[in-house]
Amino acid sequence: MPHFSNKPGVTRNKFLALSLLGSITLSPFAVMSSAQADLEVFNNAYDKIAANGSSQLKAPSEQQKQTIKQLLNGAGMTAPIASITPSKLPSMYQVTLTQTPGAEPQPPLHITADGHYILQGELNTNPSPKKSTPPKEAPSQTLSGMPISKELRASILANTSLLKNITPEVALYHTAVPGVLWGTTFNGQPFITNTDASVFTNGEISVIKNGQFAGLDADFEQKKNLHVLSELDEDNLIIYPATSKEQAVIYVATDINCPYCRIMHKDMANLNAKGVTVKVIGYPYYEESPEQMRQIWCETDNEARRQALDKAMAGETVAKTCANTTVNHMKDNHMKAAGLAVFATPAIYREDGVQFNAPYQDPRFLPFLGVK
Repeated sequence: MPHFSNKPGVTRNKFLALSLLGSITLSPFAVMSSAQADLEVFNNAYDKIAANGSSQLKAPSEQQKQTIKQLLNGAGMTAPIASITPSKLPSMYQVTLTQTPGAEPQPPLHITADGHYILQGELNTNPSPKKSTPPKEAPSQTLSGMPISKELRASILANTSLLKNITPEVALYHTAVPGVLWGTTFNGQPFITNTDASVFTNGEISVIKNGQFAGLDADFEQKKNLHVLSELDEDNLIIYPATSKEQAVIYVATDINCPYCRIMHKDMANLNAKGVTVKVIGYPYYEESPEQMRQIWCETDNEARRQALDKAMAGETVAKTCANTTVNHMKDNHMKAAGLAVFATPAIYREDGVQFNAPYQDPRFLPFLGVK
């Protein structure tokens, strides 16, 4: 991160590396935290880019450079700026920071011309041969937080043949920055790329609002999460319905070997009594969990599956329900849930897609759900 006088809180405090074939690695970097975005800015910007037929910005004028410098300095950035040039990410300028000898290297910033969206990260060139030209997509189909088209997905997969973590299961979504895509691998490693997949970085897009760093683009996060949750197969969720008048529905990505998941699961009856319906997503996070949880989800009867999960969460040995088969009823939802970019369990989401970014036992949890 560059040096800021007021460092924002981090909601995804995770260093990520997207490994390529051979010795090439996408460098890890620190991410910023969460906030509200403005879709109107995106729609207007995208319309202009679509009309111009080009997504790369021209070299900034001296006045534009000064405006960007003043914006960043006003937001609390103290690191000196070495240069401001067009970024290889569409619709953005690259702000290269002056490096201090002996200090930790500072990756460049990438910022939109209006100064509303920003990310930090080294852009790593995709070593794969380019085999496909990305399709032109109409502005009406390109909305922040919505998945990319099948045609664009196919083009990106064709252009990433040497990137071993970019598999057909990869989640890919449009961001609020026209031409810039957010993705996550099946293992939950987020990344940023462009529509022809020529560059990658481990950055996350953040928002500058009212002259201050406001954190990750919360509007994008909510819309993306809402889409992911809507795609889940209800038959392969383990559902604990409210036992009083339903006041809230939550989705929980859980792992039977996660101690915090067990704490939350122990309180399931109390949550249900308060009117909270809990829909459990099988999300094996610990090394020993995938096979154990596959056995639980092998139960085809909903009540039997729920009881098997209860026993596992209580620390009992998981029964080998389908040891002689490779059937995995959990896998499809697990793959779809990769778009949530879960980095710790239990990961809790309201049904509108908003994540609870605090421990389950935090006193703000029930107010977050609107439950007294």
